Amino acid sequence: MRGKWAQGIQPRNFTWIVKDRFAVCERPGGYGANHRKVRRQEEIVWLRQNDFDFVMSLCGSTQNLHNYEEMAVPFHHVPYGGPAGGPLSLTRAMASIRDHVNDGDKIVVHREEVGEKITGLVAAYLLWMGLVPDGPATINITERLFERELGQLGREAVAMVERCDPSDEVPVGAFIDMPIEFEDDDEVFDDSDGGADSEEE
Repeated sequence: MRGKWAQGIQPRNFTWIVKDRFAVCERPGGYGANHRKVRRQEEIVWLRQNDFDFVMSLCGSTQNLHNYEEMAVPFHHVPYGGPAGGPLSLTRAMASIRDHVNDGDKIVVHREEVGEKITGLVAAYLLWMGLVPDGPATINITERLFERELGQLGREAVAMVERCDPSDEVPVGAFIDMPIEFEDDDEVFDDSDGGADSEEE
């Protein structure tokens, strides 16, 4: 590969949470009718060229995962559907991020889009890890990171942190044989230039 293709394209809404350790972005290739196969390939190339150790997918669907494998990009699938999943689901997602960061991995985390569920997870993670002192501070910092207001779902995730007991942590792989329950925004999409996912709120 040469030129621009060799370097790939940065995924949309890419944002560093912990510099050179933990970032979030929109799903490579986009979501819904905006999903594009070529764009997906270019964005995965960018992640590979920028030395990310893992892509962590929070999507309920497994649709994109084979593309990471085909392009030799390690991935970790931790379905997370927002605070409706309860404290265990939130703890599992936060603990997975923490464990990668503590292991020295450079990771990027995505759902279909950078919406309320992923920004709420980021806010909850910052509070859960003790990187900020309290809920109001983590909301303020998260809103500055993403340059948008943290809505109801995000604030629910922050409030749920006090119920996320570290003893509830789930070992990696413990959910591998469990069926995935699709949400309204996790519909299966056609793995071509178009898609059928709906936007998340």
